[in-house]
Amino acid sequence: MWKTVLAGTAALAIAGSSLVYAQQGPGGPDRMRGWHPSAEDISAFGDARIAALHAGLKLTAEQEKNWPAVESALRDLAKQRSERFAARASADQPKDAVERLTLRADAMTQRGAALKKLAEAAGPLYKSLDEGQKHRFVMLARLNDRQSMNERGRHGHRGMGGWMHRGPGGPERGPQPQ
Repeated sequence: MWKTVLAGTAALAIAGSSLVYAQQGPGGPDRMRGWHPSAEDISAFGDARIAALHAGLKLTAEQEKNWPAVESALRDLAKQRSERFAARASADQPKDAVERLTLRADAMTQRGAALKKLAEAAGPLYKSLDEGQKHRFVMLARLNDRQSMNERGRHGHRGMGGWMHRGPGGPERGPQPQ
């Protein structure tokens, strides 16, 4: 009797899970492929990240004095990213690999200068943070190595060259639990 009940339950679980998996959500798998964020979207996302960083740090009155320089540098970086996105969307495609390389080098130089400005602005604030705030700063500002573009790939952890099959110590350690 128990074997029959157990077998029936297992069969229903397997059949039900395959039906749920096979069912497509609204718009199907291609629903996000057509969406491209506008410059306004990118600006709004930047504002949200800055607000999240500020709220997450829970600064003291003394630490708050160093925040405006950091916020200004973050806004400059977000503005530069938004402008770069808009310019890339309206520009013609580079004609060859050397032109692509030159454009990329110019963009990296500009981003490097903005990051240097951010590092200089964030230095005094970071030095005044306690250990918990420093940890939150790294996580909220996405400064940890695991979140870097080099490690996660262009399309995130799970797609198109990301590190989806590599564990914490590299490919030899297997998939990382999610």
